[in-house]
Formats: sequence, C-alpha cells, structure tokens
Amino acid sequence: MNTRISLIGCSGSIGRQVCDVVRRYPERFSFSALVCGSDEKCLSALAEEFRPAFAALADREISISLPQGVRQLRGEEILRHCFEDCDVAFIAASGFSGLSYTLRAAALKKKIALANKESLVCGGELVMREAERAGLDLVPVDSEHSALFQALSFRRDAPYAKLILTASGGPFFRLPKEKLNEVTAQDALRHPTWKMGGKITIDSATLLNKGYEVIEAKWLYGAEFSQIETVVHPQSIVHSLVAFEDGSVMAQLAYPDMRLPIQLALTYPERIPCLPQPDLSALGSLQFYPLERENFPCFDLAVSAGKQGGTAPTVLNAAAEVAVTAFLQNRITFLQIADTVSCALDLIPFERVKDFGQLCETDRRARICAEHYIYGK
Repeated sequence: MNTRISLIGCSGSIGRQVCDVVRRYPERFSFSALVCGSDEKCLSALAEEFRPAFAALADREISISLPQGVRQLRGEEILRHCFEDCDVAFIAASGFSGLSYTLRAAALKKKIALANKESLVCGGELVMREAERAGLDLVPVDSEHSALFQALSFRRDAPYAKLILTASGGPFFRLPKEKLNEVTAQDALRHPTWKMGGKITIDSATLLNKGYEVIEAKWLYGAEFSQIETVVHPQSIVHSLVAFEDGSVMAQLAYPDMRLPIQLALTYPERIPCLPQPDLSALGSLQFYPLERENFPCFDLAVSAGKQGGTAPTVLNAAAEVAVTAFLQNRITFLQIADTVSCALDLIPFERVKDFGQLCETDRRARICAEHYIYGK
C-alpha cells in the first residue's frame, strides 16, 4: 500500500527530511500535495521530482510553470484542497501559520503527523478538541514526543507517573550567565548535536523550544505540569523517558536524526530500516544534568504561559518569533529575546480561548507589542 502524504512546509528542515524518507521508500510513500511559504525554486524542484497532484506557495503565487499534471493552488484554495486525496497530513510548517493547516486537517478527520510545535503551543485547546471530536490519529514528530509515544507503546492515553523530556542544553549550556549577553547569532546557530532551521536552533539555544515541548506534553498526553520533568542530556542519544508507578523508567535511544521520528510517524506500529543502532560501547557513559533555569529565562516564561493557558502561549510564541528574527538580524542581544517575550506577556491581556480568529488577533497584537519594544515604533 502506498501512503499518500500532503506535506505542509516542504522547503524547511523537517520538510526536506520527509522528502528523504519518501525517496528511500518510493514504493511505500508518495506526495499528494506540496506546500511551502515562498521558496519557489525548492517547490519547483520537488514538484518535478515527486509529481504531486497539488503544489502551492502560501505567501504568493508560483511564477514559473509546474510539471504537467501538477495543479497550482492559490490563496484560499490552498487550505480548501491541499488535503484532498491524502492519507496523512504532515504539518511541518514552522510558526503560528502551521495552526490553520492542523485545524483544517483535523476537521477533515485526516491522520496528522505533527511537527509544528505552535499548533499545540498556541492552539492546543482547539486542536485537541477537534481531534477528540473526530477521533483522528494525531502522531507527534518531535524527537522528544516521538520518544514518549514509543515508550508508551504508541498510546497517548497510556498510564504513567512522569514524563521526562531531555534537552541537549544547546551551545550555551556551560556558559556563565554574564557571558550570555556577548553571544552572537552565529554562536547560537552552532547547535552541538542537531542540524535544524534557524528559528528552532535559536529557540533551542534559549531553551524556549524545551518550554514549548512541556506545553505540547500537556496536550498530547493529558499531563499535569507537575508530571513533566526536563533534564539536560548533552549527547542527545536518549530522546525522552517515561517513569511508571512501579518505579521503572522506559527510555528511547537513537542517534540524533529527525528522519527516524518522521519515518515512524508514517509507519507505526511497524518499524522499517532507517538509522544504524547506537554503538553503546563506543558512546561510553551517558550524562544527565539538572536544567540551570536561571540562565535560560525563556524556559520559565514558556512554562508559566502554559500554566496560565488561554491566549498566553499565543502571546509567548508571537513575541518570540519577532524577537528571534531581531536577534538573527543583530538588532537585539541574546538575553533581550526573553525581555521582549516578558514585555508582551505583561502587556497583552489574558483571554480564554474561543476560536481560531481570536488567536490570530492575539498573534497580531503580540507581534506589534514586541516590535514596539524592540524598535521603539
């Protein structure tokens, strides 16, 4: 059986690795639709290679000819048609924009492979409500949440005592706090174990990304925040652990490569060849350390917003996207990312979540607030 995938975010780091998996197993996987933001060159090359039924740029129309048989979707057509004739909606778009695709796929009762953190960080209440109503298969792709999913025997409703997320610590784990104001964007982009896109690499350096994963764990596994723990594991071999009531702990180990959780999201419970197994004798000891939270205030800001709930995580995410862009452009320092997020959380009033339109308006207001803080407009 050939699994047809609608890939949202085909030009990003995760999207390109989804394509790697499809290339390796063309008899098992194909694309029904390819969508990305504005990278026309990448989309054209992928459309030529994979010949999906649909292709689209979310930010503008495609200006070059597509291969015969590939239909361009424009504007509102994209959300309306991109999940037609697919078996899996693979949401790999980055940022808040991914939420609209996740909600649309859920409304259509499609199996969702979810690699877009913001869908649950910002819209967890809406997404999970729709998923439960439709009884659809929502499969996590993040390496940490895939690890939890595996340790829970591919059941998001399985019992557990505690969920333990691992963090590499990023490039600044051992750096004294007084040195953090001197780091550059180039320094922050040198992740010690993972190769990822710019935004998520900076979020990993600030540990905002780990805070997002705590919020995701709440929604995916119905966890209380008191049941979610984070430890630093620099080797990134143990991707997460689950502790059970009897005192046992289950861990998932693999080399740090996103193609494994991507592939598993498409094939589980079946496992097919992907990576070499870790050579434990060559690795030697695996280290775990407590998280030095005072050096990484973005983590606590994320967890606090998650506990508050409502629109607070949307404010958090919107302000962080603006701040990370400014940091990458050398407009603010590393520590001012957290200052920007904190300012937006203080100034944008809390609201209970009602609908997607409300979250869009909150996202807009938080971005304006963050821009005012940074640029003084």
